[in-house]
Amino acid sequence: MGNLSGKTALVTGAGRGIGRAIATKLAAEGASVVLNDLDPEPAAETAAAVESAGGQAVACPGSVADDDFPDRFVRTATDTFGGIDIVVNNAGYTWDNVIQKMGDEQWDAIMDVHLKAPFRVLRAAQPVIAEAVRAERADGGAVPCRKVVNISSIAGLGGNAGQSNYAAAKAGVTGLTKTLAKEWGRYNVTVNAVAFGLISTRLTAAPADGGSTINIQGNEISIGLNPDLSSTMETMIPLGRGGTPEEAAGAVYLMCAPESDYVSGQTLVCGGGFMV
Repeated sequence: MGNLSGKTALVTGAGRGIGRAIATKLAAEGASVVLNDLDPEPAAETAAAVESAGGQAVACPGSVADDDFPDRFVRTATDTFGGIDIVVNNAGYTWDNVIQKMGDEQWDAIMDVHLKAPFRVLRAAQPVIAEAVRAERADGGAVPCRKVVNISSIAGLGGNAGQSNYAAAKAGVTGLTKTLAKEWGRYNVTVNAVAFGLISTRLTAAPADGGSTINIQGNEISIGLNPDLSSTMETMIPLGRGGTPEEAAGAVYLMCAPESDYVSGQTLVCGGGFMV
């Protein structure tokens, strides 16, 4: 029995890296997890890992930017586990360029995955949550505290050269978070954001010889940080290193745990002490 026993958590981008760590952490604390990834294979692998550890999980693969995704994601949760208690909007990637070289497609793609997708997932979840709260109040029982955690970045708090699209989207996440904290307080839902600094994943690892890329809906996008840049960034972090996916997941869990039931509308920086 964990702190999240009996809860159902939805986690986007949970096939790899931070998202996978979040899903497995929430499951380890007792939550049943509906997990998403762009690709079916990593989503299925994470679900299998949760189940092999004694948890419950179901995969809902596909792009969070697809028009049908929010309703399909929410329906998977209600059909499989009966409701929604936690939503973690984590899915994302970076597609960098200086502003004079950034095309509209590049701007729109990052806005869609980091800001529009969380908005649409939460919009789709609202009727389910509202109906559950109405039923709980009609029964005369206590309304449990439900949780939303939107993933942001220090780039959204202080900007970052070459990331006007990403920084703007993550800044928008702050506005979305603060607004929904005010709108959904009446449902006893807390809405917070976690802004990550340098976290060691495949998206930040030094690129292999010849460079590393990921394919996002037909676009080959370079990933990884120059080792010199990564080393410079680490010298600016008081703890002297980048974080691990498990440490990132721990910060998200803090906002999902019962101990944070009276914390809402906040942005928690998980950055090893780095200040923007």
